[in-house]
Amino acid sequence: MKVTPESLRNEYHESGAWSDVPLDELFRITAAEHPDRLAIVDAPDRASWTGGTPRKLTYAEADREIDRLAAFFGVVGLTSDHVVGVQAPNTVDTVVAILAALRANLIVSPLPLHWRQKNVLEALNSIGAKGFIAADRVETRDVGAAARDVAADLFSLRFVFGLGKDIPDGLIELGPMLAEMGDDLSFTPGARPEPADHTATICWSRSGEENVPVTRCHNHWTAAGQLVVHEAHIKPASTMLVPYTLSGLTGLGAGLGPWLLTGGTLHLHHPTSLENLAAHANAISADLVMTPGPLAQTLDRKLKADNTTILAAWNISAPHPATFAPKRRLVDLHIADEFALTAKARGPSAKIRATALGKHSGPNGCESGPALLEIDVTEEIDNQPPRLLVRGAMVPDVGWHTMNGEHRRVRHEGNGYLNTAIKVVRSDGGISGFGIPGQYALGTGNLETIDVIYASFPGVKEAAAFIVEDPVVGARMYAALVPSPGNVPDAGAFFSYLDAEGVDLAKIPHRVLILQSLPRNADGTICRERLTMRTQRLPAAVA
Repeated sequence: MKVTPESLRNEYHESGAWSDVPLDELFRITAAEHPDRLAIVDAPDRASWTGGTPRKLTYAEADREIDRLAAFFGVVGLTSDHVVGVQAPNTVDTVVAILAALRANLIVSPLPLHWRQKNVLEALNSIGAKGFIAADRVETRDVGAAARDVAADLFSLRFVFGLGKDIPDGLIELGPMLAEMGDDLSFTPGARPEPADHTATICWSRSGEENVPVTRCHNHWTAAGQLVVHEAHIKPASTMLVPYTLSGLTGLGAGLGPWLLTGGTLHLHHPTSLENLAAHANAISADLVMTPGPLAQTLDRKLKADNTTILAAWNISAPHPATFAPKRRLVDLHIADEFALTAKARGPSAKIRATALGKHSGPNGCESGPALLEIDVTEEIDNQPPRLLVRGAMVPDVGWHTMNGEHRRVRHEGNGYLNTAIKVVRSDGGISGFGIPGQYALGTGNLETIDVIYASFPGVKEAAAFIVEDPVVGARMYAALVPSPGNVPDAGAFFSYLDAEGVDLAKIPHRVLILQSLPRNADGTICRERLTMRTQRLPAAVA
């Protein structure tokens, strides 16, 4: 299924930004050239956060699994352009499943791990998914059982597959099923003109209270990966450590894409602590490690190898990153929701340089390469800050809309730029930072709607959600509760209540502040800035 207008496809192909090689074919090419090279490796502590023992596969071994699983998808009745949801952590099984689905010409919709059952149900229903691949568990959450319940409520969902060890009844266990069918499964690729131009994924952007599906073809992903490969100087056969789940622009565009483009070894990681990430990187002598931007300075001190490159991912919840002189090569990734990313190596000044307006072809300063991304901003009108505009070979150009069988363009301006609605700050030479802390990265949307959720807890008179900047994750959600007369809210009971109500994990606060009243602005609205200041002045009141 091609949804990018033909005029844009022709433009990108003629410039060299797009190719004819889909993502799964990039893997097959490396498997043919280097069959014995190690391709994918599980984290050694896999069993502590999801089912199954750690695995590692060479390119030849993984390619055979991908082929057999692609054949299996066809055997059970999944055909070209059927949508398959995936909610699973970073494991070898997950990577194989995604590449097998792409090889079978399916469209993969990777879902955030923090999504609850209701979020998954709404998303899969909105895009008409035919299949769903879920892990057995992620830490203490029983994802497999939730997937089974989703299938019971979603008529269009034909198949639910399980990854891991303890798969609940009602799910098809992919591992044992493939082992049972053995060599009887043989995949025969069909002829598909311009396969890399077809839709590969449906990822999810947050707009207010709505999760908005965003489509990308194979070439969109390779364009994003190329920008990172060029700027980070990622060499062929590099050892990469990726702690980001393969569910969005950071994990797929800056992790999976560069790995496929360079044919290296992908070591998978589940983030539990910085110490664990650093130890994992040192144990495998990683050539490249991805990390959240606020952790880059500490990670830089803990890494042993001087030739390790750090990819520091900054989202719009962290507009004021720290300045420090790294001991090794450090490349800052600026992630603008699900719309675009830029990569820029840290300069001698140790400061993160402003993101320049105009063409980004990679590496920075190269004017001869194709435009992988172009950046502009809207004009400031009525004291409203400018918004980020993007277009180019990595930028999604349509949303997914199945209510009437049509696709619709997403917030495009008349000049071909996509208006991301992300607020930006102008600085000398470009944009110094994206957005408002926490507004997009936490998926909070309209905080007033979260106020209502918090205030529904028995014994609470009124409540407010607010954002507090955090040096580790960028920003965290907090809750301020005002008890009704004669009541003393219990923080533990409050969290249990939110969990029992199935509140989206992104809306569950990190801490709770108990107050006699909420601070107000002159117009009567809640002053969330003063609430944020209180978390520093009254630590004893924060549960």
